[in-house]
Amino acid sequence: MTEWRFSRDAIRRFRFVRCGFDAATGVARLVYAFDDGPELVETITVPGAPFALDAARAQAVERSLRLLHLVAGVSYYKAAVPQDIAIEGYAIDGDTAALLTEVYENGLGEFAYRNGLQLRGRVRFPADAPPGPPAPPLRLAPHALVAIGGGKDSLVSIEALRRAGVAQTVTWIGGSQLIAACAARTGLPTLNIGRQLAPQLFEYNRQGAWNGHIPVTAVNSAILALAALLHGAGQVVFSNERSASYGSMIEGTGEVNHQWSKGWAFEQDFAAHLRRAVAADLDYYSVLRPLSELAVARQFAKSDRYDQHFSSCNRNFHLLGERPAQRWCGICPKCHFVFLALAPFMSKPRLVGIFGRNLLDDPDQTAGFDALLEYRDHKPFECVGEGQESRAAMASLAQRPEWREDAIVERFAREILPRLGDVPAIEPLLVSSDEHAIPANLWTRLRADFAA
Repeated sequence: MTEWRFSRDAIRRFRFVRCGFDAATGVARLVYAFDDGPELVETITVPGAPFALDAARAQAVERSLRLLHLVAGVSYYKAAVPQDIAIEGYAIDGDTAALLTEVYENGLGEFAYRNGLQLRGRVRFPADAPPGPPAPPLRLAPHALVAIGGGKDSLVSIEALRRAGVAQTVTWIGGSQLIAACAARTGLPTLNIGRQLAPQLFEYNRQGAWNGHIPVTAVNSAILALAALLHGAGQVVFSNERSASYGSMIEGTGEVNHQWSKGWAFEQDFAAHLRRAVAADLDYYSVLRPLSELAVARQFAKSDRYDQHFSSCNRNFHLLGERPAQRWCGICPKCHFVFLALAPFMSKPRLVGIFGRNLLDDPDQTAGFDALLEYRDHKPFECVGEGQESRAAMASLAQRPEWREDAIVERFAREILPRLGDVPAIEPLLVSSDEHAIPANLWTRLRADFAA
């Protein structure tokens, strides 16, 4: 028998082999394979074991585990994008297959664009089971697992929920020291979930696997749903603002959304699936959905509690590699956007103190800010706000004596603003939207808080 070797273009089938959860240890095992190749085993470790589960909650955990198995498979499927998908050991119905197709096609949109692939019509999950009965309620506690990512958004959510009197556990996945420090700074209960990808995946990448961005928020959402059931919590809460629903407009291609699984369409469909197929009283929503990125920045600027702890710089968050010495690289799209978004709402000394330098007075950063403005370039493939938000923020700074002479702002006023025509004012962009899934009784409390 010859040894199996990864050969991207020769692979024909991606297999969901099996999944299992050990309540005694809190470890979930998700097993995948290509064709008849070796098993790829991912592990998720939820602290708090051993878990004592009654029959109804154990069944819900099994349903949630299978959903996680299917959603997390996107990390492996993308390595070869084979024509066939096989689910072994259990079957799914048409609604589940439709959700997964949506997640894989849209969540891998940037990946497909960058690699010149066409996934529409190629991703086909076998729907071999009839529709199941509606999931029952489990009498879950009114407690929230709130995802924290170390940036301004999740910190705004956590503090808003604290003021609203919501019991919460600050939750994150992986070993980031930066996130751990932010979580500790909240002073709230914490839950650090472990995730270990199958080691072969990194070897496959060296052997020519397709690589690129995946819908990380979809995977993390499925992980937190499982953790919520294990801990008896009735809410899974993220911090995705309304700007996340808008992607980059690519000439000749159309819209490609880097952060699709942070968007409103995914939130609605995933929440509905959890209630229908996992547990009727498990809520999934984003606290920040009604807000623009600028509105989130305004909320963050109201307190300096996290100024020296948070970072939205993506160079701080990689699967492999050393933690950067600085919290802000100062040259990536996230650094550019967060600096620009906070500038209208913070004093200049405070903002420059956070970043360690004035990014708006560095001519070498011109191209990066142009992309945020969607001026001669498309919106970056990053979790940044809409072009209109960046233009509104820059136009506001151009009117302020402390900012208008900085190199990037001065050039904007002189060269770009006359070519843009109408630029929106900031104030209308700060108004909350009614498009969200926040529970009604909570939204009543949050709306006043966000408007203050």
